[in-house]
Amino acid sequence: MSATTASAPPAPGILDRLALRLGTVASSRRCHAAAARFRAQGRDSEALRLELRAARAGIAEAQYEVGRAYASGRGAPASLSHSVLWLERAADAGSAPAQALLAALFLHGRPPAVGEEASALLFETTADRGAPDYRTALSWARQAAEGGSADGQAIAGYILANGPEELRSLEEAERWYRRSVEADSPQGLLGLGLLLSGRGVSYAVEAAGLIARAAEAGLPSALYAHGVLLERGHGVISDPVAAVARYRVAASQNVRPAQARLGLALLVGRGVEADPVAAETWLRRAALAGDAEAAVLVGDLYARGEGLPPNHIEAGKWFRLAAEAGHAQATRALGLLYLLGLGVARDEDEGRRWLAIAAQRGDDFARTEVGRRALAGLELERQEIQAEAWFTRDAEAGDPIAAYNLAVCYAEGLGARRDPEKARHWMRQAAEQVVNAQFWYAVMLMRDLGDDASLREARTWLKRAAAEGMMDAAAAYAELLANGRGGPRDVATALRLFEQAAKGGHVGSMFAAGALLGGGHDQPADREAARQWFRSAAECGHRKAQLMLGRYLLRGHGGEVDREAGIAWLRRAADAGDPDGARELAAIGESQVMQAAS
Repeated sequence: MSATTASAPPAPGILDRLALRLGTVASSRRCHAAAARFRAQGRDSEALRLELRAARAGIAEAQYEVGRAYASGRGAPASLSHSVLWLERAADAGSAPAQALLAALFLHGRPPAVGEEASALLFETTADRGAPDYRTALSWARQAAEGGSADGQAIAGYILANGPEELRSLEEAERWYRRSVEADSPQGLLGLGLLLSGRGVSYAVEAAGLIARAAEAGLPSALYAHGVLLERGHGVISDPVAAVARYRVAASQNVRPAQARLGLALLVGRGVEADPVAAETWLRRAALAGDAEAAVLVGDLYARGEGLPPNHIEAGKWFRLAAEAGHAQATRALGLLYLLGLGVARDEDEGRRWLAIAAQRGDDFARTEVGRRALAGLELERQEIQAEAWFTRDAEAGDPIAAYNLAVCYAEGLGARRDPEKARHWMRQAAEQVVNAQFWYAVMLMRDLGDDASLREARTWLKRAAAEGMMDAAAAYAELLANGRGGPRDVATALRLFEQAAKGGHVGSMFAAGALLGGGHDQPADREAARQWFRSAAECGHRKAQLMLGRYLLRGHGGEVDREAGIAWLRRAADAGDPDGARELAAIGESQVMQAAS
């Protein structure tokens, strides 16, 4: 006999057809048996008619099959109400599979797919769940569990471990999980593994072993969980390559967290060669499935343009998706896009609104940005800032970021009464660990006090912040050195710091470097270099640099004379409001200016 012949179910015979016309229990059982053969051949409608005949005669197994058919829409249009009606009849007759399937329906609001176990949707983040009725689900699950159903045992364990607080019993959950593990239920294995993993390192190896068994059984959510263990080395030897392999299989089966993890691994090259394009594909799938963290990563990927063309319009779409889902970091990023006009029309009000929402959601960086912008004179609506509510408790507990933000709020009167003394106190606390705080504390010392002792202390903090690469601090420290404020004058060091900050794009330092190199500052003159620095600053819009560049071009300092370009730069300085530029233009003579402009 060939394998094909051996595996094919026998065709319904004359006895099966006679069973349709008989009403006895024996004939009803024949209907049920015949229905199984029809179902195996894919003749679902005929199978359901046979099962209905048997179900009406009280055959519990047939009632269960009718309930399954209506739940999945196999042989008739799907109808959960019809499904529950027949499943309850079977369950009341003691059918453990019916009790387990009822538990799943009340837990998830929808049935598992055709051919899946009743417990298939446990732990699946991809399931579209309705409003769960945990209490009814647990009642049916316990009945199924007591009847020996491994599915029922796994569902009962899940609800008792993860359901509402009033229903939880970890001891009973473990008991039912262990019963389902004895039957090699993959959901039971995963559930028990997750339960034990929460008990600390002493259970880590046992938990990892259970989760690995569930993964080997092909359970998608277990593949993801095992990948996490392999990546982190919890209960197993760390193996990022094997972790990525697990994520890939789970991701292909639409496990949303696995898609996000796989995308992140591809993005950073952990356990696999970095591939930003493939990373974007998987992160996008996870984001569209509702993973806000993945949406943030997609937005960040487009914003940075690593391996992909920068696309702030696309970045804004993903940040908005995550922000509307409540993600604080995405909310802050969206606010900054509006403030900068990147990918969206520049809108200060909208930017401030999103920043305030991010701060309300607890994003420390957003709160820092609120404070930074406040110090720069770009205040948010004051009623949106609650300084004490946000920061005081954490600041007093030693959180340097909270101390920094609280200092800003006291300095600017944002959500708190303006108090320069308290502002300096909290900024000093933050300065021990926060570079921005080192800079702003020095600014406060110079601006609020300005005596010799304060200037000496300001030098110390600015030097620390400059050493950390903060260009504003380097420029401020260089200015103190160049002017001899707060200590000895040191023009050579000041010039080195100005040039270092200027190369990093600090416009004020470009001008300052040009000024020191122009001569008359106890520093050998180098007007060619000065002219280049003035040009760099002038092209960035620095008004005084435009004035100086105009003078250099008109007088031939550091290069050839270029009257036309010199007059053009003087005009730009004058148009920007520089009075010296206007006076020098007038002195040159209107006719020459007009001639140069023509």
